[in-house]
Amino acid sequence: MKIKNVRINNFGNLSDKDINFGENINIIKGQNESGKSTLQKFIIGMFYGLSKNKDGNFIPDVQKYEPWGKEDYSGKLLYMLDNNEQYEIFRDFKKKSPKIFNSKLENITNNFNIEKQSGNQFFIEQTNIDETLFKNTVLVEQQKVQLDEKEQVSLVQKMANLMGTGDDNTSLNTIMSKLNKKQLEEIGSDRSQDRPINIIEKKLEQIKQEKQLLQNYKKQENETQDNIALIEQEIEKKQQEIMLLKELQEIRRYENIEKEKLKATNNLQQNYDNKINELKRQLDENNQELEKKLNTKKQKNIYIILAILFIIIGVSCFIINKIASLIPFAFSVFFIGLHIYKQNENKNRIKKLKKQNNVENLKINNEIDILEDTKKNFIEQLNTKKQEISLVVENKLYEISNKFKDIHIQEKYKNSNEMQIEIDQNKLNNLKVELHTLKLDNINILTKLEELASLEEKESNLQLKKEFLQNKNEIIEIVKQELQIAAQEMKENVTPKFTQELSKIMERISQGKYRKVKFDDEQGIIVEAENGDYISAKKLSIGTIDQLYLSLRLSTANAISQETLPIILDEAFAYYDDNRLENILKYLVMEYEDRQILIFTCTNREEQILNKNNIQYTYVQL
Repeated sequence: MKIKNVRINNFGNLSDKDINFGENINIIKGQNESGKSTLQKFIIGMFYGLSKNKDGNFIPDVQKYEPWGKEDYSGKLLYMLDNNEQYEIFRDFKKKSPKIFNSKLENITNNFNIEKQSGNQFFIEQTNIDETLFKNTVLVEQQKVQLDEKEQVSLVQKMANLMGTGDDNTSLNTIMSKLNKKQLEEIGSDRSQDRPINIIEKKLEQIKQEKQLLQNYKKQENETQDNIALIEQEIEKKQQEIMLLKELQEIRRYENIEKEKLKATNNLQQNYDNKINELKRQLDENNQELEKKLNTKKQKNIYIILAILFIIIGVSCFIINKIASLIPFAFSVFFIGLHIYKQNENKNRIKKLKKQNNVENLKINNEIDILEDTKKNFIEQLNTKKQEISLVVENKLYEISNKFKDIHIQEKYKNSNEMQIEIDQNKLNNLKVELHTLKLDNINILTKLEELASLEEKESNLQLKKEFLQNKNEIIEIVKQELQIAAQEMKENVTPKFTQELSKIMERISQGKYRKVKFDDEQGIIVEAENGDYISAKKLSIGTIDQLYLSLRLSTANAISQETLPIILDEAFAYYDDNRLENILKYLVMEYEDRQILIFTCTNREEQILNKNNIQYTYVQL
């Protein structure tokens, strides 16, 4: 892959720049603050975008390189892959995604995956290299190593990291140590006491003990609920019974009222009987009075006796003196006449009395007949009313029997009274009191069960946290295992290739002074000197260490991608003497003739050496 052209509209302190790059050596020269680092950042930003996170910096890159006082914050980059396919990127750095065009200038932006956080993944898909790997391999910046032991050791450690893990900022031992520390601090172990998983297990044990004390309340709650349900059923049944009794009482009240009305009617019947009896008595009295009157008149008819007496006297006188006998006979005739008169008069009077009595009796009998008829009609009406009352009662009882099924209505009706209602009402009140008591007990139980539910929820959350920690621990263990496996694979497969390539590069650029470079876990990097002795890299000069570091980065650049990515060297030769610089430049020209190399520098040394050795290069002045 080669970068053909960059067009910078506005980016940091660079504006309106149009730069063409050669296919091999490119010298980009500029004084400090002239924009060399900005151009590098532009190239990387075109491929991967600019970070909106600080990443340890004072401000994010997207803000750091935003031009002052200018709206346009964009540029374009033209590059060609090893398969000769050419692509053009236009990126407005204020926006997340760039526009990608192929050689036909067709917009193929949407042909690549776009992630929410990092944007369009076109360059990663084309090269299989992400930004971190790009920076750790083909981008070699000035190490800014000071001539002291501490910084020298630091640089050697970076090389050991690169050979051991493929990342010069990553040490396997450091990673393992951090992972072990992370496990201990963030998770814990069986031997630890106050770590997160130990605290969780203690809390789970405490919750388990508290739950055991509250478990009995579940059984009590079920029993209480059953009792509440039974009492509610009894209350409902008793309320129905009371309602039934009250309705039956209403029917009974109706029946009693009607019967009371009938009692008043019975009094009327008695009045009829009394009047009839009174009239019959009056008939008897009338007949008795008539009889009495008739008997009385018989006692007063003494005239016939007197007539007989005077006849006897007249007969006696006739014997003595015929003339004297005329007077008694006259009196006897008189009394006989008077008797006949009285008899006729008495007969007329008796006839009159009987007639009068018959009239009165007829009148009374008429009254009796009328009263008997009235009484008969009354009794018929009374019986009809009784039937109506019975029918009404039966109908109402029938309606109630349909309303209150499975209840013996007739039996209830017989026993329906105020006392029974009061008894049932007292039972109902007692049931309500019992229900209220049970509900209060149930509230207390539910409070305990809420505590139990809360404990179970806490237990569930703690179990989830414990599982999370266990999963996290398993993941860390897997990561540690994978790191060990990867380190072993790298040691067995990758590192030997690195050391072989590194040895080759180191021998060439040191003109045979150092032939072999090896790496092991205990000693780190060791180098074979001219006399055959193996020297720890820590004992080399800073210039040699710098050569070794550059050689190591160049050796990794050949293995990271199928694409021959450009090698970007930013003041990488600051601590090289002229002899070493000439050696490395010759090596780069000879070994990387098909690879694009961008050398950023602020000196003339690279130009002079290239010109001295008649090496062609492309020159860019910033």
